[in-house]
Amino acid sequence: MTAVRVKDRDGSEQTLDAAETTPLMETLRDDGYGIEGTCGGAMSCGTCHVYVSEAWAAKLPPPSEDEKAMLEAISDFAEVRPTSRLSCQILPDIIYDGLEVEIAPQA
Repeated sequence: MTAVRVKDRDGSEQTLDAAETTPLMETLRDDGYGIEGTCGGAMSCGTCHVYVSEAWAAKLPPPSEDEKAMLEAISDFAEVRPTSRLSCQILPDIIYDGLEVEIAPQA
């Protein structure tokens, strides 16, 4: 398990344990963080948008072209920051223990 520090939309913060074989989106969705994950991780909805903390953004693998395209597509409806990511594309790993994310506002 990987510890992930999550800041919810209401500003509350807590740490959750994320399975290393499960996309972060599924853990956030199943734990009630308001993440929909409507497309099931196909990068076609943007409902799993999170902001990765500055300290962690460069440590994750870079977003794919498809992920970048989806983030650009949702930018008309939600604030997209340089550290924006789709949580369906983040696979927790022990090397990311302590990862910090903020749930983005719903578009």
